[in-house]
Amino acid sequence: MANINTRKSVMTLFSSPDCAMSHCARLVLHEKGITADVEYFNPSEPPEDLLELNPNGTSPTLIERDLVLYDSRIIMEYLDERFPHPPLHQMDPVSRANTRMIIKRIDEDWYQLLNEILHSGEKKSARAKKMLRESLMAATPIFNSQPYFMSDEFALIDCVMAPLLWRLPSVGIELSSLGDEITKYAHRLFNRPAFKISLSNIEKEMTQIIK
Repeated sequence: MANINTRKSVMTLFSSPDCAMSHCARLVLHEKGITADVEYFNPSEPPEDLLELNPNGTSPTLIERDLVLYDSRIIMEYLDERFPHPPLHQMDPVSRANTRMIIKRIDEDWYQLLNEILHSGEKKSARAKKMLRESLMAATPIFNSQPYFMSDEFALIDCVMAPLLWRLPSVGIELSSLGDEITKYAHRLFNRPAFKISLSNIEKEMTQIIK
């Protein structure tokens, strides 16, 4: 392991090129302007370097010297704390706790439905697609209230939302069908320079809606 850590002297993010959770972590990297190596790999064939540090070979996995993190949300928070400028998380404990709860809710509701669409049979996938579209539309007042997700400034929650919204057209949910407010919010995220840089080649092919 010492040899691997020496070889990985620069922060390295092992990332699946089409995993939404990995995309979230990549987006934080680029929003923060962090110098790091992004190594794409096929999750069904993890590289030996990764398996020696994370036997599960999960994506994303962040390696920095002796530190190995392999949970997307933990990686995102670590990067924001390790590189505090520009901040993506609120500074006071109450706001930070509320943000964590909102991200947990997004994961349990919207990301879980996206996962069902991608990995379930046709009948269950169609049901999940309908539920995801309706749930997003029900949240329209949130998207309408402020420029970003419940905030005037781009934040960690937006790094969670952007990869989710980017994948919708590729699973048969057109952004325009969700209404103007959600569409405007999505384009606001997609047109950020960091978002464009964060896209893998596979993700670039998912949809062509960046102006």
